[in-house]
Amino acid sequence: MNIHEYQAKSILREFDVPVAKGIVVLSPEEAVAAAKELRGKRWVVKAQIHAGGRGKGGGVKLVTSLDDVRAETDRMLGMNLVTHQTGAEGKQVRRVYIEKASEIEREFYLSCLVDRQTSRVAFISSTEGGVDIEEVAAKTPEKILTLSIDPSSGYSGFYGRRIAFGLGLEGKQVKQCVALIANLYRAFLDKDASLIEVNPLVVTGAGDLLCLDAKMNFDDNALYRHSDIAELRDIDEEDPAEVEASRFDLSYVKLDGNIGCMVNGAGLAMATMDIIKLYGAEPANFLDVGGGADREQVINAFKIILSDPNVEGILVNIFGGIMRCDIIAEGIVEAAKEMSIGVPLVVRLEGTNVTLGKKILNDSGLAIIAADDLADAAKKIVAQVKG
Repeated sequence: MNIHEYQAKSILREFDVPVAKGIVVLSPEEAVAAAKELRGKRWVVKAQIHAGGRGKGGGVKLVTSLDDVRAETDRMLGMNLVTHQTGAEGKQVRRVYIEKASEIEREFYLSCLVDRQTSRVAFISSTEGGVDIEEVAAKTPEKILTLSIDPSSGYSGFYGRRIAFGLGLEGKQVKQCVALIANLYRAFLDKDASLIEVNPLVVTGAGDLLCLDAKMNFDDNALYRHSDIAELRDIDEEDPAEVEASRFDLSYVKLDGNIGCMVNGAGLAMATMDIIKLYGAEPANFLDVGGGADREQVINAFKIILSDPNVEGILVNIFGGIMRCDIIAEGIVEAAKEMSIGVPLVVRLEGTNVTLGKKILNDSGLAIIAADDLADAAKKIVAQVKG
């Protein structure tokens, strides 16, 4: 689960992480009042969406008057902000963050995440802050320092000092960096985060470290332990189809292809998407109905897949273990009759009650294309779509 910048900074403050002062607003009038409360002569107006690259899209502006605070807030609220992370469709701005401007001497990149290669929590830092870390990794990988925390020994000041020296910090900044890294690590573990990203981390004119931006993602599977985090969910920032899928305990992620997939099991779903690509097409989604789906879930899965106008064919790939093939077949038939599916439908069933499941499909009178195995299914759906 993702949250907004202002929410992330609020959480980090709880862990004594130094973040810039700011106030979230919903109108130009509130923005002016917030700027007055923050005082100063310069402010930063920041559009709040779940995406990076806001500055390049016109979603972050430095202003020097209350009139400009009002004008920029009025411009941003309701705008469709397009960044490299939103895609061409962009995201609508529904709230703005007014922040007191800071004097910046140097900018860095810092993040804390789950490193899947080492199965540990890792810190990534770079002297190249304020830009896309992917660009730095591609062009100047030597400027990136990665440190994995050994879970058996936990965090120690050594990690903070390594990062501080890697960033070229001196004097009191080294001590501040050690405390910062320790607090970020504590926040990461306590809140079951999957990512904390600070870009940029800056040295202010006074020589202190300050987090000017903050991004936090959380492990959905751990949200039952964090009702306070779950309450921060902004459904308006999520894909409507993914929100709808979550209502029926379906794991759905929209992709850019044209072949819809309905599979049981995340590993089988990944394999299904891979083999579609192998035969020259692109999957339109990841959709795992799970091991215990019923007919209603199957029907709703079809509805969600077909809500994507890019879908030109559907591949159903079910391996019946806990999930019975006859239950899936009944759901497919019922959904096809209810929705009048107008795109090619290829079904591959294997496992528990597979014979009964195939009989249900064959006796349905529907234009369902049967497949013998996964490769056969992929070939047939790709041929149908391309044909």
